[in-house]
Amino acid sequence: MKIENYIRDIQGFPKEGILFKDITPLLNDPDARKECLRILVESLKGQQIDKVVGAESRGFFFGILLAQELNAGFIPVRKPKKLPFDTISASYELEYGSDSLEMHTDAIKKGDRVLIHDDVLATGGTAKAVCELVEKLGGVIVQCNFLMELSFLNGRDKIKENPIFAAITY
Repeated sequence: MKIENYIRDIQGFPKEGILFKDITPLLNDPDARKECLRILVESLKGQQIDKVVGAESRGFFFGILLAQELNAGFIPVRKPKKLPFDTISASYELEYGSDSLEMHTDAIKKGDRVLIHDDVLATGGTAKAVCELVEKLGGVIVQCNFLMELSFLNGRDKIKENPIFAAITY
């Protein structure tokens, strides 16, 4: 089973000039979803993971599944003012703008072994911001883990000091 067969291209979303990779067909198919999870977990063979950090919002889908499979805690990283407790934040640049992310200050303990998961590695801005949050709280990044990488955008360069895995590369 090729999981890339369950990702559809949407031209001009969220704005003209962007080719959006829609993962909803993958999420909708139980066998494809299981295969994708298997591939993501296999990349972590032999690694101890204490926490899985999922980036808003599509990083939540497989992030929580990875946490369950790895018997680890799950930490949502969200857009500003979406988390109810004390937070730290980091700003980043997107392919089509800028934004910031927040994480609860008590989400990670110093020395926690952390898997960072998001659906796509594009320009690397989101992933870099999440890495900064994890490191500010004393977490050790075991891997930055993605459903897909858009390699032509060179996002890997922004987080190259960390191990990186993508189930699909475009």
